[in-house]
Parts: sequence; structure tokens; C-alpha cells
Amino acid sequence: MTAFEGPDAQRRRSAPAYPPGAPRVPPPAVSTTSMASAASANPQPGPATQRFGRQPAPYDLAGIGVGPFNLSLAALGQGVPRLRLACFERNPAFHWHPGLLIEGSTLQVPFLADLVTMADPSSPWSFLRYLRAHDRLFPFYVAERFHIDRAEYDAYCRWVSEGLGAAPGGDGTGLHFGHRVDAVRWDPEFGVFEVDYTRTGEPEDSPTATGRAHARHLALGIGTAPHVPGPLRPLAEAPETPVIHSADYLRHRETLLAADHVTVIGSGQSGAEILLDLLRRRPRGQEGLHWLTRSAAFAPMEYSKLGLEHFTPDYTRYFHGLSEPARDVLLPRQWQLHKAVDHETLAAIHDELYRRTLGGGWPDAVLVPGVRVRTAGRIGPGRVELHLEHVEQNERTTLTTDAVVLATGYRERSFEELLPTLAPAILRDASGRPRIDGRYRLVTDSRVRGSIFVQNAERHTHGVGAPDLGLAAHRSATILNTLSGRAVYPLPTRTAFTTFGLRGATGHTPPPAGPPAVQPARTPAAPPRTEAGAQS
Repeated sequence: MTAFEGPDAQRRRSAPAYPPGAPRVPPPAVSTTSMASAASANPQPGPATQRFGRQPAPYDLAGIGVGPFNLSLAALGQGVPRLRLACFERNPAFHWHPGLLIEGSTLQVPFLADLVTMADPSSPWSFLRYLRAHDRLFPFYVAERFHIDRAEYDAYCRWVSEGLGAAPGGDGTGLHFGHRVDAVRWDPEFGVFEVDYTRTGEPEDSPTATGRAHARHLALGIGTAPHVPGPLRPLAEAPETPVIHSADYLRHRETLLAADHVTVIGSGQSGAEILLDLLRRRPRGQEGLHWLTRSAAFAPMEYSKLGLEHFTPDYTRYFHGLSEPARDVLLPRQWQLHKAVDHETLAAIHDELYRRTLGGGWPDAVLVPGVRVRTAGRIGPGRVELHLEHVEQNERTTLTTDAVVLATGYRERSFEELLPTLAPAILRDASGRPRIDGRYRLVTDSRVRGSIFVQNAERHTHGVGAPDLGLAAHRSATILNTLSGRAVYPLPTRTAFTTFGLRGATGHTPPPAGPPAVQPARTPAAPPRTEAGAQS
């Protein structure tokens, strides 16, 4: 789920920031009760800034995208006094990977990895509070379930999103669905970000279809996008070709079940779950399935308790402290921590295949590791020919199939197109990637005084835990503590039994005691004149 810019973003960026002939006026003043102002030594707003009437002040923090990570930020942000936070999401409502909510599929993290618990177990937005609100707490207790269904996690997040909603009073804080962010700029004169958006549910020529919000800091949670390998991209983009990404699996499941032969490509958790679902739903002896992966094996996830300590703040700090070359070498080696399949799913696949051997014969299901797709093409109506190469044998062959499911994972969405005018101010590493500090902020030069926090765009700097739901609440709390300049959410100094690196080998070295305060933007001297619909 993202608020990633739409096709008319270039038009919006090239449009003047203010209507022709209108005077350029500053954004709203920072409220005297603003959390960041309270921590600042900057002068408080003078009499000129009291002429706002009902005009809302800039947000302390504007979130772009409402997936689980920015939803976590909003849920914990509600507990921060006087924080003015708003999040913008292009979709009309919260939905988390709807194409993969296969019946019985579960999260790979415990239910404690909800939006808030690992930072604030007493939050009103915890999963246990959700169960109690729906009178399901005792059934859950009796069920003794540590890993919940994905569909239940999706329902829980939607409950939180509906509960947070838009704040009463019309000050624009809260969650704003159906708002596609088109462009973001930094206003150096008044020290705020300008966030242009389009209300996706209104006609484009409506006077309230577009608007602008102002914020002193940003949180980018624009998520990931399905990855389609190059050789299969033309087929996947062709409307009549039966090649789909696993993200759309449920929408096409009946069509896939009607096909004589289906090929699943990719050996991660999604690929395994889709293969198992198709296998269970197809007649014995007529399975008609291939499961291909370029990995050397259908490997199990590293799920030992000490292995899971790679998904702790301790390891995140250790990884961030490594040199860039060391991080780049280490990260690909850790694929089995997050790209493999859990033991239960692999066992269920084997059990289902074994049951189909009763009475003699083998199921019509072929599982082949170590294979890559070189090229692919369409042959006749509704059929696809895959050109395969076995990496270890150095042999090639072709496979004809009626449908292909690409369980080939996701890639981080680039936020560069959303921040074109800010790109020159973002500092880069030797590989041209954005530098991100230990508190999840893009490192910028002095031209941008506001902070740009990132959520799940920092794997190259923070390691394998960046996309993990179990670290969401801790990262959100770190962001909120940084904004506040104090420990609004006290965080543990130690989170793992493993000592990562020699610096703590003779005794654990805790992180710095308190977060650095973020300096607020300079208070403007005059009230604004905003565009129609500039605040929701």
C-alpha cells in the first residue's frame, strides 16, 4: 500500500506553486503548543502569528503512505501529547497484501509483532485490544496461537486505521485515505515541506480535487512493488497473457485452477504457499504443476532462537555501524533469514505429495531447484513457453505451460520521483544510494532543515530487519522520540543475548541515553492563503 505519485505528477510539479497573480504567502505558523517548539530555544510566535483564525498550523509530521509501518507510527503518535501528525494514502481504505490472504496462511512473526506492543504494550491499538473489542479474547486464549492468520492481521490493521481515522475538529490530523501524494518540496524560507496531493475519489476538474499540506518533517512509507524479472516482463504486462505476479494470486485463483498446467516460479514463502494451495485444490493425478527456482534448494527459513536475534535493535545498530563494503558483502549472505520457506509449509507440501502416492504412482507435480528462466514467449492463445537453464548442469530445455505465477518477491519503491527537487540535497554513499542515519533519517545537506524519515527503505544501511513487522513499533518509537527530543517511549538498551561485534564482547555497551532533538522550522511572520482544499 502506498501513496506513490500517479501519472499526472509531472504536470503537478511543473505547475506554479501558487495561482497566477496571487502573492506568495507563507504556510501556517507553528503552534505555541507544538511538541517540537516546546523543545526549542527558538523564539515563540509573536502577535503577527496569532492572526490565523481557524487556519491549521503545519503538521509536525506528515506520513506518505499508510501501510503497517506508517500505521504503527500513527498509532503510537496518538500517545504523544500535542503531536500534529497526518498520513496520506492513495487507496480508499487499508488493505495489506489482499492477493496473498490465502486461507490458513499465517504471519511468520508472533502476534506480539503488532503495530504497537513492542514499544507500548499498554497501547489501545494492540492486537489484544483488538481481540477484546471483538469479543474474541477468550477464544484466542484457548486456541493457543502464537502466529495469527494473515487475514486476521489485515483485519486488525484495518480496525486500527478505522479507529484512528481523521481527527475530530477538522484540523487535518489523522489518516487520509484516497489522497495520492503527487510531489513534495522543501520551502527554505519558512522551513516546511510542501506536500501536494490529489483526492482520488473526486473528478480531476473539481476545485477540491487537489490540495496542499505543510509539514516540518516527513515519514516516507511508500512500501514495496512486485518484482517481475526482465525476461518475463513483456508477458506479464500483456493483458491477455496468463502470467501474473503472486501479489494478484487470489484474484486469478479460479482461472489458474481451470488451467491444465501451472508453473510457479520462486521458492520463497509466497511461492510455497501458492504451490500448496493449488496442489490441495487440484484433482489427484491431474495436478499439472511445476515449481521452479534458481536457488540451489527449496530451503527452510533460519528460525532458530539465536538466529532470530538478527531481527533485534541490537543487531540493527551493529549492522548500521559496519562499513558500507562490509554491509554490502554481508546482506546477500543472509538470504535464508528472510527469503526461504518456513518448515511447516515445506512439510505440508511434502505431506500432500506423499498422500497422493497412496494407491501407486506419483503426482503430476515437478519441483526443480537450480533453474533460471532465460527467455519466455507466447505460443498460440493462452500458452507460454519458458526457456530454462540449469545452472549446475549447464543444460537448457523448454517448458510449455498454460499459466505462470511469479513469486519473485518485491523491491523497495524509489522515493526519488516523489522528491525530485530534494534529490540534490540528499547525501549518497559510494554506490549512489541515500545515506540514512541511525534514527532512520535521510542524511541531507544544510539546504533542508526538516527531517525525512524512511520506513522499509533502509535495508542497505540497517540490515535484514528493515522490512520485518517485529521491528515496526521500535522504529516508530525511535522516530517519535527523535522528533520529541526525549524518550516519549522508553526503549530497551539491550535486546539480544548475542553480542554482535567485539566492542561489546567484554560487556554490553548500551546505545546513547537520549535522542537528539530535531530543530523545528523557523516560525513565519504572517498567515497563509492556501489553495482550495489545501487541508483535509
